[in-house]
Amino acid sequence: MRPALLMIPLLALAACATPREACINDALRDVRILDGLIAETRGNIDRGYALEERPEVRTIRRTCTGTTAEGVEFTYRCDTVNTFTTTIPAAIDLNAEQAKLTSLMQRQHEERTLADQMIAQCIAIYPE
Repeated sequence: MRPALLMIPLLALAACATPREACINDALRDVRILDGLIAETRGNIDRGYALEERPEVRTIRRTCTGTTAEGVEFTYRCDTVNTFTTTIPAAIDLNAEQAKLTSLMQRQHEERTLADQMIAQCIAIYPE
């Protein structure tokens, strides 16, 4: 139920975007994704290693108390399972990472060119 409640403000905010803004945001979606990948790859090269996220599960052992229908109190084990993500360093091939960065930057240039054309179309379709 709570995730649904958290989505309401986001949906309201998205509903406030004009058709022109929505069109431009759609046109820039791939460029934004590539920007993030390029930033991550540059960070990996600068550090000399990547950061990898791994899920971990921990069980917390506890003892709880309860009461029977007759009113007798009893104890039982009530373990809680917690899942969280940890970030650990991971070895990378710096030459491969540099090649990946070059490829991403080339793709970003191509996507920016396409996005510029799409933005021009958005402005033509939805003049202010």
